[in-house]
Amino acid sequence: MPVTTVSTPPTPHERIAQSLARQGMMNHLGVRLLSATVGQVELAVPYSDKVTQQQGGFHGGAIGALADIAGGYAALTVAPEGMEVTTVEYKINFLSNFQGGEIRATGRVTKAGKRIIVTTAEVVHIDDSGKRSDCAVMQSTLVPVPKTY
Repeated sequence: MPVTTVSTPPTPHERIAQSLARQGMMNHLGVRLLSATVGQVELAVPYSDKVTQQQGGFHGGAIGALADIAGGYAALTVAPEGMEVTTVEYKINFLSNFQGGEIRATGRVTKAGKRIIVTTAEVVHIDDSGKRSDCAVMQSTLVPVPKTY
């Protein structure tokens, strides 16, 4: 009798880790996955010369990229298997800027529809002593798209 194998879908953490490994920019910046559950993803990026602006603080582009990818990956955790998501728009508020330590973004799904997914992302700075400070907040709209790889 032939053995039938049933493929189980990846966990949210596995799904996000596999996708993150394919992201050249995120790898270049040193982004790492801290946690991924259905509807929520937390990522971090350490302070380095790859993420700074001219005054030595975290660059707004790096902060925005981290928030965008955290919200996007939160959306991916609720997208159907075989689908990816892409950002349609986002709005970010920069609250404060920091040097040293790392920044962490937590993306959360606010509304998961069939055609659009709305997420929020909160970015905090964690200094070398462990002190957490608000850095930025973002709201994003994403759409599911077919996975092409």
